[in-house]
Amino acid sequence: MTRTTTHSHRLGPQQTRLGFAGVLRSEWIKLRTLRSTVWSYLFVIVLTLGMALVMSLTIANGMGGEMDARGMPDAAQTELFVQSSVFGVYLAQLVVAVLGVLVVTGEYSTGMIRSTLAAVPTRLPALAAKAAVLFVATFVVGVVSTVGAYFVSTAVYSGYGLSASITDSDVFMPLLGAALYLALLAVFALGVGTMVRSSAGGIGIVLALILVVPVVLQMIPADWAQSVVPYLLSDAGTSMFAPESMTGGDSMGAWQSLLVVLGWVAASATGAAVLLTKRDA
Repeated sequence: MTRTTTHSHRLGPQQTRLGFAGVLRSEWIKLRTLRSTVWSYLFVIVLTLGMALVMSLTIANGMGGEMDARGMPDAAQTELFVQSSVFGVYLAQLVVAVLGVLVVTGEYSTGMIRSTLAAVPTRLPALAAKAAVLFVATFVVGVVSTVGAYFVSTAVYSGYGLSASITDSDVFMPLLGAALYLALLAVFALGVGTMVRSSAGGIGIVLALILVVPVVLQMIPADWAQSVVPYLLSDAGTSMFAPESMTGGDSMGAWQSLLVVLGWVAASATGAAVLLTKRDA
């Protein structure tokens, strides 16, 4: 009889560790192969373009013959273009919020999160990769949507002799701010979904913060309630891009609003990071 000796080959740490680039690549594959992602982003684009068309036609038909570039200052024309171009973002933010939650809770519901965390034992790089991929993808879709909405509005208003160049900072920056808000909101929702690990719970929390809490606070006849409203996620987010006519002139500046939104995102990401490292998959 001949003894057969088998040698076990154990992979070293450098052979089993997945680099951050690999984590990013895997998260991108997961994001773009989900049907919910494709349909959500398509819906954001269609919704933004469609609402821009509706808003532009409504304003044009409402003003009728009074809409004439000769009697309208350049600042008013610019505000009109911005107002129409970003109008769809008020509804698109709901789609983005739901998508941000589903990106992570979908893995918990299917059990895929165990494979993800097994491939990335330190866990935080996986969360960072999810956030980075979601942020970039949503920002790109947001830019495409708002810029496309601008050209839709241009097609309507040009018939009345109105114009506003997209290279004008007063036009381009609000469009960019709207796309940035959508991307940051998606990351915030991702953090909430990571903390609650439930699709229904995460969606309920995020939508309540966007829709319910602002309405409740505005109904409270107290100075403290009105002082809190500008610091809410949705109010600060829309103040990043909405013209004064859409905010009532009571909101903060764009840069101050951006800092407030970043604070919400940081709080969500911190909570998600702490709970992800402390809890079992």
